[in-house]
Amino acid sequence: METMENMEPAEAVETPEVTAEPAEAAEAVETPEVTAEPAEAAEAPKAAEPAQPAETMEDYKEELEASFRKINVGDIISGTVIDVNEDEVTLDLKYYAPGVIKAADLSNDPGFKVLEDVKVGDVIEATVVRTDDGAGNIQLSKKEANEVLAWEKLKEYKEQETVLDVKVAGIVPSGVVAYVEGIRGFIPASQLALSYVDVDDTWLGRQLQVRVITVEESRKKLVMSAKVILREKAVEEHNHKISMMVPGTVMEGTVESLMPYGAFVDLGDGISGLVHISQISQKRIAKPSEVLSVGQKVKVKILNTNDNKVSLSMKALQEEMVDVDKTPEVREYTSGEKVSTSLGDLLKGIKLN
Repeated sequence: METMENMEPAEAVETPEVTAEPAEAAEAVETPEVTAEPAEAAEAPKAAEPAQPAETMEDYKEELEASFRKINVGDIISGTVIDVNEDEVTLDLKYYAPGVIKAADLSNDPGFKVLEDVKVGDVIEATVVRTDDGAGNIQLSKKEANEVLAWEKLKEYKEQETVLDVKVAGIVPSGVVAYVEGIRGFIPASQLALSYVDVDDTWLGRQLQVRVITVEESRKKLVMSAKVILREKAVEEHNHKISMMVPGTVMEGTVESLMPYGAFVDLGDGISGLVHISQISQKRIAKPSEVLSVGQKVKVKILNTNDNKVSLSMKALQEEMVDVDKTPEVREYTSGEKVSTSLGDLLKGIKLN
């Protein structure tokens, strides 16, 4: 009996109902709704701030190259202007030290002005004069670099027919002087305008558009022309005027020259047209001088303006006149008798009863 009594309490302890409650409570704690909120909040910042890529050696390529780069006296290097004042220009050389060009070492052009001709952001090529000017800067000279580089640029300007803006810096016999890339160039008087001009002091300081026509580095010879550009502009303007002319229009002009194949007629405003010999007259002629003379005023009709050339006709106008002449005429009625307004004439033939 005692054994059985002792066992009963033990069985009651092993399977009490309260043992299930902690398990259920544990399950409830494992999946509460509030546990999802911190997880969602933690994920939100990650989506808003994407991970930054890891830095590599490529990111520091320029800095590394600059640290290993060696600059020597005589090297021609390129830099970007970061400061300009009346005395000097400072360049960023992508180097641990900046470059400095004194105003006197910038150009041979006597009209050169640092503050007007050099701007922050300009890229300049210059020769290394000293690797340390005493203040930790690389001292440079653009003038020295020009002696090497400028002539190559001038050759490119000539080959590419580049239009250059220059200022007349001096007057010399038979022309003017202007500087390009720091090199002294010559513009002959015959190349200043469409026709020859007398050069005097009024040309000094004038702005001109020119093209390089001669480059000879061995002889330090640079020749430029404004005339070639002016001629191109004149041709362009002339062709525009022709393009505005309407075929069929009748104009008056002056015969300016006679050729075996026809006559050139000046229509004014710098425009001339050709009347081919076959378009001069309705009757057949052997040469234009049979019916035309230089200086004669004539009326012509525009046939076409193909290839910027004006073709004219006098014959077309004559044919139109013939067509007009062929219109029926109203014949004037006459009795062949003398017209009279006397009373006798009025009563003649009237019989009175």
